[in-house]
Amino acid sequence: MIVTRGLTKRYGRVVAVDSVDLDVRAGDRYGFLGPNGSGKTTLVRLLLGLVYATSGEIEVLGQPVPSRARAVLPSIGALVEGPAAYPHLSGRQNLVLLDAAGPGGRRRTRRRRIEDALEQVGLAGVDRRPVRAYSLGMRQRLGLAAALLRQPRLLILDEPTNGLDPRGIREIRDLLTTLNEGGTTVFLSSHLLSEVEALCTRVGIVDRGRLVVQDTLTSLRAPTGHVVVETPDAAAVVTILDGQVVAREGPRLVVRHPDPADLNATLVREGIRVSAISEERRTLEEVVLEVTGHGSDRLERTP
Repeated sequence: MIVTRGLTKRYGRVVAVDSVDLDVRAGDRYGFLGPNGSGKTTLVRLLLGLVYATSGEIEVLGQPVPSRARAVLPSIGALVEGPAAYPHLSGRQNLVLLDAAGPGGRRRTRRRRIEDALEQVGLAGVDRRPVRAYSLGMRQRLGLAAALLRQPRLLILDEPTNGLDPRGIREIRDLLTTLNEGGTTVFLSSHLLSEVEALCTRVGIVDRGRLVVQDTLTSLRAPTGHVVVETPDAAAVVTILDGQVVAREGPRLVVRHPDPADLNATLVREGIRVSAISEERRTLEEVVLEVTGHGSDRLERTP
């Protein structure tokens, strides 16, 4: 769906995107992560033909970009750097103008497609108020509705949950999952680790313009070789396991052991009350901080 080879963008002496080889496959929910200022938005703009590369190649939906951008844009829904709209017009009026001006907008189906898009993003009950009266979250939902107008094969989204409350973030995540299950590939640029961890199946991590990691989320969150145990008998477990406990915080223990089931059986035989037990895996936060140790800004989690 998206392939780049040696993609580079320079602004004078500043290298914003540095030899990136991106591989987004059909059916992916691909999370593109990195500190603020690491080149995420510049790369998104390159994919859409909004800026030209200094060097390298871009293919989107099998076509070279920017030379064949007009051929693929009708099949792409995009939201980049926040939604743009005429503030004196209503949301519906903005969508009518956007659909009429863009490639591939069919007048015969326009009204239905607009109503469907507004319904999908939770703006079905929007009234005639001008966009200038919208909250930031409503504007963001309107931008997503614009991206969905033509039932795209590929969604390219830059910080799509910006300005949304926790319930709104959950609704957009569920919407993107449903669209993906229906055949839409999702490319999501974000710095919110918890959202990418909850939504995405594959992840690319960029640091200072370079793609430093690209893999499945499952592979990145590989087992650590430790087991997390919660028990009211923590002190007894420390004694029984004799050196295998690597960390303790109240009733929570981290134990060096390859098999939770086997460890649980051992503890139960010793009369230990086990409240919970699970294999420890690396968090996405740990992965990102490891590979972007000198990133340009701090990464944030949603509350």
